[in-house]
Amino acid sequence: MTWRVRAVQPSDEAQWRDLFSAYREFYALAPDRLVVERVWGWIADSSHETHALVAVDEDDTLGGLAHYRRFARPSSGTTGLWLDDLFTRPDLRGAGIGRILIDAVSQIAETEGLSVVRWITNENNTTARRLYDTMASATKWVTYDRPVG
Repeated sequence: MTWRVRAVQPSDEAQWRDLFSAYREFYALAPDRLVVERVWGWIADSSHETHALVAVDEDDTLGGLAHYRRFARPSSGTTGLWLDDLFTRPDLRGAGIGRILIDAVSQIAETEGLSVVRWITNENNTTARRLYDTMASATKWVTYDRPVG
């Protein structure tokens, strides 16, 4: 099967919702229709910082998604692309969808003269990490989250 990457389109909404909901389930996040609606609103709004790519087959069936946004890097005086979410349908893992989505985000960064594409994953996500280790370098940085409120 041949896959190509393109920007998400309004007609992708139902398939995108299914993929994004499956992504959230993969990371053991509680189902939340409002979060899914909010994120769809973000990517449907061209003025929002969050953008989305999808991998589609010849029938325009979605096989994966990538959400990304620009971020300032004050320490280097540059801007990078942050790959927030990357997900491939479980039945299509190993078909190269994750790789072509990361390559597409990287091409956007290169075209725009950005300095880096950065992402995080769960340390136990060994399947994805096997791919990531062939495409990028793991960093020495430890991530912290501090809830607000």
